[in-house]
Amino acid sequence: MDLFTNFPLWSAFAAIVFAQVVKVPIEFIATRKVHWGLVFSTGGMPSSHSAAVTSLTTAIGLTEGFGSPYFAISTIFAVIVMFDATGVRRHAGEQAIVLNKLVEDFNHFITEAKMWPDQAEQEKQEKLKELLGHQPIEVFFGAITGIAISCFIYFFLL
Repeated sequence: MDLFTNFPLWSAFAAIVFAQVVKVPIEFIATRKVHWGLVFSTGGMPSSHSAAVTSLTTAIGLTEGFGSPYFAISTIFAVIVMFDATGVRRHAGEQAIVLNKLVEDFNHFITEAKMWPDQAEQEKQEKLKELLGHQPIEVFFGAITGIAISCFIYFFLL
C-alpha cells in the first residue's frame, strides 16, 4: 500500500490529532479556562493513545477483514496500549502527585525555617508531570473516538 494512500495509517493519525485538539474544548467546558498546552500534552479526555490504536485496528479490520492476522496483531497491540494507559502510566502520575506535594512541603518548610526575605526571587521548582495516564473512562472514550474516526473516513471520505 502506498504511504500516502495508507488508510489505516492516516486514520490513526487523524484520530490522534482529533483526540488531542478536542481536549481543549472539553477542558474549557469543565473548568471555563482555555489550556492550549493540552494539544501537546499526555493524559486527559479522551485518550489519544486509545483513539490511535482503535482507529488503526478498525481501519485494518475494514480494509483487510476482521478475520485477518493483521487485525489480530493490531487488536492485541491496542489492548496492550490501553491497558498501559490505565495501569502503569496512571499510577506513575499518581506517584508524581505525591512527590510534588512532598517537594512543595519540604520547600515550604525550608523557607519558613530560614525566613528567607526575598522569596519572590527564588527559583521555581520544576514539578513532575502528573497527568501521565488515563482514567478508564478516558480510555473508553478514546477508543470510541478512534473507531468513529476510522469509520467516518472509510465510509464518507474514501
